[in-house]
Amino acid sequence: MEKSEFKLLTKIETPEDLRKLSVDELPLLCDELRADIVQEVAVNPGHLASSLGVAEITVALHYVYNTPEDRIVWDVGHQAYGHKILTGRREQFCTNRKLGGIKPFPSPTESEYDTFACGHASNSVSAALGMAVAAKLENKTGRHVVAVIGDGAMSGGLAFEGLNNVSSSPNDLLIILNDNNMSIDRSVGGMKQYLLNLSTNETYNALRFKASRWMNRKGILNDERKNGILRLSNALKSAISHQQNIFEGMNIRYFGPFDGHNVKELVRILRQIKDMKGPKLLHLHTKKGHGYAPAEKDVTIWHAPGKFNPDTGERLVNNDPNKPQKYQDVFGHTLLELAQQNPKIVGVTPAMPSGCSMNIMMKEMKDRTFDVGIAEGHAVTFSGGMAKDGLLPFCNIYSAFAQRAYDNIIHDVALLNLNVVFCFDRAGLVGEDGPTHHGAFDLAALRPIPNLTISSPMDEHELRRLMYTAQLPDKGPFVIRYPRGGGVLQDWRCPFEEIKVGTGRKLKEGDDVAVLSIGPIGNNVTEAINLLKNDHHQLSVAHYDMRFLKPIDEDILEEVGKKFKRIVTVENGVRKGGLGSAVLEWMNDHGYHPEVIRLGLPDEFVEHGKVCELNKIVGLDAESIAKAIIT
Repeated sequence: MEKSEFKLLTKIETPEDLRKLSVDELPLLCDELRADIVQEVAVNPGHLASSLGVAEITVALHYVYNTPEDRIVWDVGHQAYGHKILTGRREQFCTNRKLGGIKPFPSPTESEYDTFACGHASNSVSAALGMAVAAKLENKTGRHVVAVIGDGAMSGGLAFEGLNNVSSSPNDLLIILNDNNMSIDRSVGGMKQYLLNLSTNETYNALRFKASRWMNRKGILNDERKNGILRLSNALKSAISHQQNIFEGMNIRYFGPFDGHNVKELVRILRQIKDMKGPKLLHLHTKKGHGYAPAEKDVTIWHAPGKFNPDTGERLVNNDPNKPQKYQDVFGHTLLELAQQNPKIVGVTPAMPSGCSMNIMMKEMKDRTFDVGIAEGHAVTFSGGMAKDGLLPFCNIYSAFAQRAYDNIIHDVALLNLNVVFCFDRAGLVGEDGPTHHGAFDLAALRPIPNLTISSPMDEHELRRLMYTAQLPDKGPFVIRYPRGGGVLQDWRCPFEEIKVGTGRKLKEGDDVAVLSIGPIGNNVTEAINLLKNDHHQLSVAHYDMRFLKPIDEDILEEVGKKFKRIVTVENGVRKGGLGSAVLEWMNDHGYHPEVIRLGLPDEFVEHGKVCELNKIVGLDAESIAKAIIT
């Protein structure tokens, strides 16, 4: 439907307006909310299918609860487009993910309705529990707190840590499990199967609720007796149903599963359990992409489909044959080639087989590829276990998500010097997904860790060569980081050649200034040097592609230290602790004192926008690099 045809949505500026509607009007509002999301995302690409799947949950929550005084904590924030539209940002939603526009994920810095950051998965239960405890300690007895977790986030370890604490801390938290059997790709693992099988009789829940209210009135169900009665009730139900409920085993009241697309029923259930004391979990079955047929048919593609025709569902894909391959696809094809040659190679990814292109190997070698779900720490330690007993895992994690596995990298791989190849996709600035997804910190965070080799290819040929080098015997833990999106070469295939670990390469001779870069940002340096040449600058500029941050090429550093009084370092990562810091440390330790200008990401979180726009803002575009070279 056209926006002008919206009967209800145009009247809603805030949830207070929503709460003026009758319950019978809510199904139409859900349809209009979906239509609005489809129309907007069709022309301004973003995450689609997840938000379509929670339209009814979103509407019901804001209808029943007094937001923003009541707290709704979203997990995996790409579910929250409907939430943004209903909370005063409908007119601004056309700026979603654009430079200067509204943020790609909920953020308290943008709206009082956004209660917590949720760019990464599995943090909602812990954050919401913190808010529930704060409400008790601050005597805000009327405040309700709801965590909405789903899209595979229940497989994350932090979710279970939160649940464990929920079961033992006094709180009235409501956890809504949006169970759509998906993360980005299809959900995997035992929790997925458990949730598929889990069922609880609605009549039983209603009877138990009435019984609990009667016992409260009679003074039978006091705090001392409550947990004992709850455990007895759970034991009886398990015996009758021949099924153990993990949530009720943790003393969390369980309701469901119910149809998450029946908004009127959701309102009734939420009203029924809203003021119940103690922790509760409401299990809802939803369908990712619900209400838009193309998204329902292929939820992985329609998780973030790019531009499309909203009427026909035709995706407007640029199939330019001369367009370079994405780095992730070069990784995927190269991994399969290497695995065909080396039987010890296995692939590991936390819920991103399509996003990182490990699905290419997965199709050919299903028994040698492992999607472990949203569980980055486990992905690393699992890889370490396989490496300990002779396999060679290629563990592919988005750079920003690898932050969640920092201890695992140190304790479970580096400490034992195990042969694990870490391929960190989406390194550096990623663009419209913003600060929660920029791979800004990997170089600086990993550099102090013993035994790690840290590398970054300047182009697709270098990526293939580094992957080949990393799988050679006894290389130890080997990091290869590369960016999101397309490379620079039309012909990306090349023969496999070993690159000596810790060696860079001189790309251009020069006498006045030396530019040292690492990774694909070096292509911007090449462009900058060409700009200076075209502008007839007389400065003679040398350019070195360092390739490795650790071990760093000391022969190049000695050559540069002896010859140049001015050095510019360029990296697509934070300035503090990365390549520039490594160069400064080496020069100081070896008695050289050139002027070193460090270009990289600033000591602040970089917002969202196109990569070219962000590069200009942080001074990593060709023009800014050229200016830094000559000034």
